[in-house]
Amino acid sequence: MATLFTKIIQGEIPCYKIAEDEQFFAFLDINPNATGHTLCIPKKEVDRLLDLDEHTYTGLMAFSRKIGAALEAAIPCKRVGMSVIGLEVPHVHVHLIPLNEMKDATFQQKKTFSQEEFETIAEKIRTKIV
Repeated sequence: MATLFTKIIQGEIPCYKIAEDEQFFAFLDINPNATGHTLCIPKKEVDRLLDLDEHTYTGLMAFSRKIGAALEAAIPCKRVGMSVIGLEVPHVHVHLIPLNEMKDATFQQKKTFSQEEFETIAEKIRTKIV
């Protein structure tokens, strides 16, 4: 059975897409720690980060770096943090989180946005991708 993220990639579930290429997909987390919290995933459905083949693993990190740079340029923050936890959805995902304080990375405080706000945030990030 396809994971939630595979259904997002296939367009069965809507998302606020940031970017995609042949192997990877990035979209806003709908339960974000901070404004711009983005998930980067491989299109290949693999549950655990260390089970990715080396090519996909390094490709995901390069893709995440590119999206992280755009995120940092679009959203005011001290830095962009990266976290790979993978317990919520059985599909490898990299969290890119704009950080101003350590608590922004704890997954304890969540922000809420309207659909329009999510769309505006996604567009700001998309315009900074190089």
